[in-house]
Amino acid sequence: MARPSWDDEMRMAAISTLDSLHWVKGPQGKAFGAEFAAYCQAVQGTPCQSGSVALWGALRLLDIGPGDEVLVPSLTYIATATCVSLVGATPVFVDVEPDHWCVDLASVEAARTPNTRAVIGVHLFGQMCDDALVAWCADHGIAYIEDAAQAHGAVAASGIPAGGVGDVACFSFFPSKNLAVGGEGGMMMTRRSDLAARMDALVNHGRDARLESHELGSNLRMSEVTAAIGRVQLKRLDDWLVRRRGIAARYEQAFSPLSGIRPPLVRPNTEHAWHQYCVLADDPEGLRQALDAQGIDSRVYYATPCHRQQVYASHPQHHQTLPVTDAIAHRLVAIPLFHEMTDGEVQRVIEAMTVALSS
Repeated sequence: MARPSWDDEMRMAAISTLDSLHWVKGPQGKAFGAEFAAYCQAVQGTPCQSGSVALWGALRLLDIGPGDEVLVPSLTYIATATCVSLVGATPVFVDVEPDHWCVDLASVEAARTPNTRAVIGVHLFGQMCDDALVAWCADHGIAYIEDAAQAHGAVAASGIPAGGVGDVACFSFFPSKNLAVGGEGGMMMTRRSDLAARMDALVNHGRDARLESHELGSNLRMSEVTAAIGRVQLKRLDDWLVRRRGIAARYEQAFSPLSGIRPPLVRPNTEHAWHQYCVLADDPEGLRQALDAQGIDSRVYYATPCHRQQVYASHPQHHQTLPVTDAIAHRLVAIPLFHEMTDGEVQRVIEAMTVALSS
């Protein structure tokens, strides 16, 4: 499904950082945060240990806790919801759009209560959420958190990249992502200067420059070695995105005539980052078995929506129907798409899909 990028420049960045003996709280992390923030048109980026940590940190920055509600799509990775629970707030699950699979604005409006403090908009699979969500949050005085874990390099219809749209944005650098750091890693991003200083402090036990703790934090820092690798990868990201978009275009051309699936739709005037290429399949299990027989990997994202998982068995929405989510969650089949794919590998996937859907 993915093959991480690794080359001599990344290797030397890691070795040079190790040789410097400055392994934590050094220049690499600061530079990586600043460079990625500039890329995202944000005020500041703060590297941290993972995308899940970034989500927890975003809620802490916005002072969200017990008694507060946060609206989250149920069609997403579980960390989008559990970060809310971890700060003592309540996740309120909402539906997604039938065409683009991101948070549905009508569902968000229907779920809003006086206790709603934030919305977490997931740029699912690299697809940007509707820009109307930004205006809706502003109109209602509700914070907008971007879960951009899958959206490095995506661009909204407004022309603003993922990471520069919400009050706080959260990225993951897991090895399968568009941009990785040689292991686990994440980043918090903000367009608000009033949150910038607190963001840096939060990942360092809530301490200021005099090492005095002003708020509850922890050691959430990214190592200097992983930050150094991330800086090299960031220089390559735009070229990698060109490759991903080119593969997606080949898939679209090849799969559109086929019956039994619906290729993914791209929101008008946006730039998709293509972390995953998911087709909506009429027979997802049959498609996966046919691909497996031809040596092609695939996954279903996300077969069990968040609100139906056992961790939320006691949640009041555990048995609630979210019509679009329930209709498509088990039918979204991801096939290989990553920037390291060769033309031959792309053709293999196309031929396997054609055979699978013609049988």
